[in-house]
Amino acid sequence: MKGSVTEERLYLDFSHQYEDCIFPLHSSVALFLLSYCDCKLFKVFLVPAGESADDQLEGKALPSDPKLHFTSRCQLPLVVQNCCLPAIVGKDGKFCRAGLAVVLRHIVQKTYEANPSNKEALELLGFKKTCLKACAEVSQWTRLCEISIPLAVESFLSASPEQCQTIPPEVLQLEKKLGEPVRVHNDDKIRRQKLQQQNTADNTALPPAFAMRSTEEGIIEEKQDQTLASLELSVAFSKLTVQEVPATTNREPPLIRKTKTSDLPPLEHSFAEGLYFTLADLVLLPCIHQFLLFSKKQNRKLLDLPLILGWYQRVQKVPGVKAAASKSNMQFLQFPDLLSSPEEQLQDFSTFSDGSEEDHEDKQFIGGPRPTMTKLMERGIEAKFSPHPTPCWTLDWSDLPAAVNPGEGKMSSERALRKQQQLNNLVAMVTNLSKPGDVIVDFCSGGGHVGIVLAHMLPSCQVVLIENKELSLVRAKDRSDELELNNICFIQANLDYFKGTFNIGVALHACGVATDMVIEHCIKAHAAFVICPCCYGFIQNTAKFTFPRSHQFKEVLSYKEHMILCRFADQTAVQLPPERKIIGKQCMGLVDLDRAWAAEANNYSVEVISMEPESCSPKNNMVVGVPV
Repeated sequence: MKGSVTEERLYLDFSHQYEDCIFPLHSSVALFLLSYCDCKLFKVFLVPAGESADDQLEGKALPSDPKLHFTSRCQLPLVVQNCCLPAIVGKDGKFCRAGLAVVLRHIVQKTYEANPSNKEALELLGFKKTCLKACAEVSQWTRLCEISIPLAVESFLSASPEQCQTIPPEVLQLEKKLGEPVRVHNDDKIRRQKLQQQNTADNTALPPAFAMRSTEEGIIEEKQDQTLASLELSVAFSKLTVQEVPATTNREPPLIRKTKTSDLPPLEHSFAEGLYFTLADLVLLPCIHQFLLFSKKQNRKLLDLPLILGWYQRVQKVPGVKAAASKSNMQFLQFPDLLSSPEEQLQDFSTFSDGSEEDHEDKQFIGGPRPTMTKLMERGIEAKFSPHPTPCWTLDWSDLPAAVNPGEGKMSSERALRKQQQLNNLVAMVTNLSKPGDVIVDFCSGGGHVGIVLAHMLPSCQVVLIENKELSLVRAKDRSDELELNNICFIQANLDYFKGTFNIGVALHACGVATDMVIEHCIKAHAAFVICPCCYGFIQNTAKFTFPRSHQFKEVLSYKEHMILCRFADQTAVQLPPERKIIGKQCMGLVDLDRAWAAEANNYSVEVISMEPESCSPKNNMVVGVPV
């Protein structure tokens, strides 16, 4: 790995430093993870706001770490300038990873690749390595950790003394989350062990969480507070200390074996995501530390957040955390009276709403789509499909390089043909809309089937591929390198982290609300769009979008009725009866008509067109929009 130490550069925003913390908090979180993993694989740059780094740094307290470098925004690689920070860019400047969760997961993965014996780093990614992998746009948990908590704490620190008397709702939401029962893949077994523990007067058979373990930090003791001797913590720390909780040699008593799963005691949180210490804990720790530090300075009573405070103290006991805190000049707070706080001080969150719960009635689907479709027809609203402008247009696939052809992958020949037909449709539309010098963004690009064809066919245009899944984008990069394309770049990020300007946005089978996110990005950029939607059944209200989208549909349909249309819009599979597929196609058309009208309210001309041939995909609608 010696030759790759400076191959990648990590760029972090820098607004100011206050005591032990660099702001914004995203930057402190990234630096804390580097310290925890003892990772020296990246050259780290702090990027002040504004064009000139010198002007922005004048008069500010600056980090003393010699491994931190400063650079201005105008000196950033072009692909990084199009993204929100933090961001990591490869040596060739064509592959960028942007957004806190994506950057942190990459740091963990590179740490493990450099030292495969560092299992603790890999464990940060959690069960099935999915910790903070879901996009913040659709995952409430990722959004809370990656966006909501850091921003809420920053606002809290800069608020007036009167405003600081109120705990931010996002912090209360975290407290509520920590009080919810834990769900893990083997929770039935652990819950039965917990029931047996509760039924046993003497719990000494359970191993203490840190028994007979010592570290350089000196945080492990033979005698532990009884709070750390719960079954959940025994399980959690046995994993951290690379030990297994000894399996009991005796069979469970009949009473334990026969207990219904619904009657087993729930598991309590040891850490943010449940029983195990993960990346989410390292994201939250610098943020919650600053919140607690500021609250204590304001003489604010902190015992109304007992679960957060308990979590804060447990995280400090994790091997490696205190060492990372020391490197980051973070001095942990201690709350000696926390663990014995009276029960009546616990805050009741039963009436607290975090906005994550929808009306339960809206999730019930009663009957088929016909009543909803009839209701729309009575108001003169029916699915409308514009004629295809170039139904016979096709690429000469036999004349294209192998790396351009989707059939060169692991697809079957039948599937590769359908993919070629889908690409014919999108490339035809984009070709008609484009002009030399345009920037074309392939959103949700996957393995790059659309973007690579466009980059090859339109060499005078710049093509940007944006995808959240790393492996897919790496495959696309490999294909691009084989073709020696110089008008293409790659961004692994959630859509919200892309801030570049562009002329045309394209997406093939953007899943669920991703279609609506792409349309929104295009409208903000005043760009044309060519989108093939997919997974209508996954459409639901989110923090950013509510459905129906257009005022015409909102006047007629409720959210529940719109979801019925979405559910049946997915009923277009080849094996379904013809009459059912016809209804599915009509529902697809209605959902996309709602999207089209919403875009037209923003001064766009929008058409919904069926791909040719329609057999190329069960999801064969194209939504084509051009700014007026």
